[in-house]
Amino acid sequence: MIPLPGRRAALALSLVLGAALLSASAPVATAADGLGDPVFPALGNPGYQALAYDLAFDYRADSRTVRGDTTVTARLTRTLAELRLDALGLDVRSVRVDGRPARFAARDEKLVVTPDRPLHRGSTARLTVEYTADPRAALPHTAWVPTPDGFAVAGQPDAAHTVFPCNDHPSQKARFTVAVTAPDDLLGVATGELTDTEHHDDGRTTRRYTSREPLATELLQVSVGRYTVRERTGPHGLPLRDVVPTARAAELEPALALTADQLAWAERRLGPFPFETYGILPADTDDPEAFRFTGLETQTLTLYKPGFLRQAEPAIGSHMMHELVHSWFGDSVSPATWADLWLNEGHADLYGLMYRYERGWPDASGHTTLADRMREVYELGDQWRHDSGPVATPTAADLFGEQRYLGGALVLYALREKVGAETFDRIERTFLREHRHGIATTRDYERTASAVSGQDLGGFLDDWLYGRRTPPMPGHPDWTVAPVGSGAGAAALGSAVQGSAAQGSAAQGSAAQGSAAQGSAAQGSAVRGRAGATQGSGTL
Repeated sequence: MIPLPGRRAALALSLVLGAALLSASAPVATAADGLGDPVFPALGNPGYQALAYDLAFDYRADSRTVRGDTTVTARLTRTLAELRLDALGLDVRSVRVDGRPARFAARDEKLVVTPDRPLHRGSTARLTVEYTADPRAALPHTAWVPTPDGFAVAGQPDAAHTVFPCNDHPSQKARFTVAVTAPDDLLGVATGELTDTEHHDDGRTTRRYTSREPLATELLQVSVGRYTVRERTGPHGLPLRDVVPTARAAELEPALALTADQLAWAERRLGPFPFETYGILPADTDDPEAFRFTGLETQTLTLYKPGFLRQAEPAIGSHMMHELVHSWFGDSVSPATWADLWLNEGHADLYGLMYRYERGWPDASGHTTLADRMREVYELGDQWRHDSGPVATPTAADLFGEQRYLGGALVLYALREKVGAETFDRIERTFLREHRHGIATTRDYERTASAVSGQDLGGFLDDWLYGRRTPPMPGHPDWTVAPVGSGAGAAALGSAVQGSAAQGSAAQGSAAQGSAAQGSAAQGSAVRGRAGATQGSGTL
């Protein structure tokens, strides 16, 4: 993802009982209601592991609303008298647990479900929630992206539960099946492979999609619109599927045609593509408020602003590589907590920059080599640590700031300089293989780096990831760090943004998902830049 600075309203809504929308008058959740994530402590729910989601979305064109049906299969990790799902803005009509009606109520951004008997540790339960949602509803934060004839979704980091009730944390990866019903003149699409199409007598069609591999809730894509599906073949016969607004298909084709060669480049460095398909979904809207980022790595179907993709290849290629690399770092290997986000964005930035310079495209500052770019970023190191904290200690307010993007890329560059390019490549492939289709922590990456290199790199990486001062760059004793307050950081960032405003992705803040530092476990985040800050601020 790629963000620009922004803030969400510091307001929390709550689900009301029965058929009412979430209401601000409901009790506020405490940190105990969540999984204790370092960034979003109230996000997610303890006591069970989500195993699978069976989702159904029925788009009603006359009201522009969505009737939803979510069935969650969960394995209980402890006995629970009540079970909670993250949910916001959903007009809930009914809840069943293992086929039996269950009581339900609202508590902040939680749907609290009370079955007629306790759910015992080690057992499996199926929760079914029927609801209606309005993609245009004004919420404290939302994943809905309204378009003139439908919608798309952008759930990262903490808003998937505005689209469907779920255990909304990246550690809760699960299998997904998605059924999308829409009028015949519209097309419903979702993450995964199309497995069934059913035409109804009332002029509507249901399409069912299945994800071969598990995914995090925030990576789901569901969309309805006037689309054309463009299919082509990628490396090793990989099916490529682009879902394109029909009226824009011709003008977007030059950008979409770049994907196959980009995949080949990425596979040479990271190994085989980890999913069953890949493609791009340009949302059918030019509304600057529809979503304020450029690209978002929803699994197997990356969401983009169509205007961005109308540019020439040198202006978009590095950003497209950034989002593609997220298929490995972020989608296949997801962060165990949001404090581990640098593993996603640092890697995506690093490879996006490598691709840029190999193709001979100068960046916004005029640099033509990775070393020159990293030297500029290195100079800003202490200022960024002062302003946004160390790379691996984000807050909700700066989660998608430069430290997670270029700051993360700088950490990886330092590791590469220390161990050498060949060993670094082996570290990368080993890490991806060990955690394929799972989750990983920063410590996991440190352990892999140490094991592959044959040296204890824990202290070295800790200094880069958690230190308050920028460490010396291996192999570059002449590189210097500008003093804090010198103004170098702001000037450099400003020039990058001016050089590539199109690559910005606005921060969709979410003060409603508040940080623990504010003394509230309401799940608020202040600034939520999206789409890979690297590209969001135009740094790629």
